[in-house]
Amino acid sequence: MDALFSLNVQDMRNFSVNLKGQPAKEIEAEELRGFDALKLLDSKGLDRAVAVKVNGEIRDLYSFLEGKAELEPIDADSPEGLEILRHSTSHVMAMAVKDLFPGVKVTIGPAIENGFYYDFDYERPFRDEDLARIQERMAEIIKANLPFERKELSAQEALDFFEQQGEVYKVELIRDLGVENVSLYTNGTFTDLCRGPHIPFTGKIKAFHLTKVAGAYWRGDEKRQMLSRIYGVAFADKKALKDYLTKLEEAKKRDHVRLGSQLGLFSTHEEIGAGMIVWHPKGGMLRHILEDFEIKEHCKRGYELVKGPEILKTELWKKSGHFDNYRENMYFTEIDEQSYGIKPMNCLSHMLIYNSTIRSYRDLPKRYFELGLVHRHERSGVLHGLLRVREFTQDDAHILCTPEQLDSEIKGVLDFVRDMMAIFKFNYDLEVSTRPEKSIGSEEDWERATRALINAMEDTGMPYQINEGDGAFYGPKIDVKLRDALDRKWQCATIQCDFTLPERFNLFFVDRDGQRRRPAMIHRVILGALERFIGVLIEHYAGAFPVWLAPVQASILTVTDRNIAHGEKVLLSLKEAGIRAEADFRNEKLSLKIREAQLQKIPYMLIVGDRESEMEGITPRLRSGENLPFMKPKELIERINEDCKQRR
Repeated sequence: MDALFSLNVQDMRNFSVNLKGQPAKEIEAEELRGFDALKLLDSKGLDRAVAVKVNGEIRDLYSFLEGKAELEPIDADSPEGLEILRHSTSHVMAMAVKDLFPGVKVTIGPAIENGFYYDFDYERPFRDEDLARIQERMAEIIKANLPFERKELSAQEALDFFEQQGEVYKVELIRDLGVENVSLYTNGTFTDLCRGPHIPFTGKIKAFHLTKVAGAYWRGDEKRQMLSRIYGVAFADKKALKDYLTKLEEAKKRDHVRLGSQLGLFSTHEEIGAGMIVWHPKGGMLRHILEDFEIKEHCKRGYELVKGPEILKTELWKKSGHFDNYRENMYFTEIDEQSYGIKPMNCLSHMLIYNSTIRSYRDLPKRYFELGLVHRHERSGVLHGLLRVREFTQDDAHILCTPEQLDSEIKGVLDFVRDMMAIFKFNYDLEVSTRPEKSIGSEEDWERATRALINAMEDTGMPYQINEGDGAFYGPKIDVKLRDALDRKWQCATIQCDFTLPERFNLFFVDRDGQRRRPAMIHRVILGALERFIGVLIEHYAGAFPVWLAPVQASILTVTDRNIAHGEKVLLSLKEAGIRAEADFRNEKLSLKIREAQLQKIPYMLIVGDRESEMEGITPRLRSGENLPFMKPKELIERINEDCKQRR
């Protein structure tokens, strides 16, 4: 790779190369690769480089340059470098799987956040116990330091190659691409259809680990072949991998499905159906606390409570565009030979409420809020605990305002999101999702709506990313990605701007000149689906909810049966004061009662023994293990009320 120059002068070419932001250097050579140019330019840290940016385009590190090139090395630890590293690791895994399991067929293997996966079609599903063998073979491939070699050829040549290999999924992909030429990458015995770029050698992979096996339908279609998906993670160095695996272990401890059962919050049942949640008493109380909190917070901000039916005539869903653009996610039924759609969202009823009377500009904005129960047809393969369900409740609201009020209303929602996330101690990132391929409305309306969201974001100074083509079918949106205690991202809040549905439903207001004008409409959720948000909260707090949220705030633990009478008095006084309390009066050792209360993650354990009975008090113990001094029940009530007031 380092032999640059030829003695044959007539084959020499002139290259003008420079590092980004630095002067150009003229080089005469027969050919020039990116890595070699970086060396000649004395670029630093080349041992960590996995690719190179050439005139702003990411390319393979050893790709050939042409003429004039501004270069920027891509470090393995940069976001772009990590994506390349992880994608390349998925190719190494595919080679290992093909070496170990003859007859396996490969499909796709992209990089994802923190790692990668590859989907395989084999005579049996892969199992977790297969991972150790695959990982061992991957280590051998990495140690061999095999090159990643790119080859460009015609689509027909690629089809012939993969047909000979029996790789039917690659053949399907190439045919669907509909292009004349494609690129293939080869590392060792494995060749894959891929745009690239890739790391130059397998030895660049320093830290990886295979994490789990799951099932996945080919192209996400339940009617297609079920495949085995192997997940893995990869990082630029072993320390980063170790830190991540430590977080992964912590995440297992925080798993909301396990904790949901342990804490008696919710359950799922095959007899009822997939994606349907059964809330137990403690889970029902947690929901009630959140819903009551949300209603009060919305009322403080000028929202009005409304409620619409759960089924609406299909004709209405056709009018809104949902039937043409969203019906694969909807359920339908028939009553008296009339077709109805079970609502996947609440906006239609809210627009009908708005249209129930003539609105003046003086009436606006109208902010309608509903804890709306909705149903969406999610594929069975993606359902998971509370995080992906088919029936859920949204803290849904629709703001109808004049176009002139749109900016301040969007900023008001952003302020609402900020205040609520601070209460739960969530950091968050923002994305503006733009028009998708499948959408309704004019280009002009989409531009107005997108610009309104971006302007509001920029005025507030909040950093954001653009997420191309991921808006709702009727309008662009701001997506709020929460970051929990383990720095994992969760999609919850969203703010959508819409000029299209007000047009379709002929919404209007009368302006100060007596003219009819079209209002703007904001669709927004703050916490999002309550089921999903509670799942996130369980994992964020590891089930140890703050006192104000805890379904049970205090548990009274008696030392002996002779303390039960006083324990009952304490329980009654707490309940009369509105404290969520329970009692454990069993004839068991106190140490056992304390351990079980700690497993239930109850904030306050109130010890009642002979001393407490005699002095008519309690000795509180925190779930952290800290013992508080003896106090009267009234003092504890004041302490818990202050906890609730401060949202702690």
